[in-house]
Amino acid sequence: MYNGFTSDLKKRIKEHNSGKVNATKKGIPWGLIYYEACINKMDAIERERQLKTGFGRAYLKRRLKNAQVAQW
Repeated sequence: MYNGFTSDLKKRIKEHNSGKVNATKKGIPWGLIYYEACINKMDAIERERQLKTGFGRAYLKRRLKNAQVAQW
């Protein structure tokens, strides 16, 4: 699972799948199974921080239990 924020989701997924991101190139291909939208960058950074805690990971695991991957 990967958590991150961006202002252009389609572009970011393409970057990950093209191998341009060292931290994620070993997991190619990446697919989108969940996203949240925030009003501003600071809210997005705070939400990302929350989701990377133990409680946040447990929340996502429960939320995405039966998720299907979107292909772009």
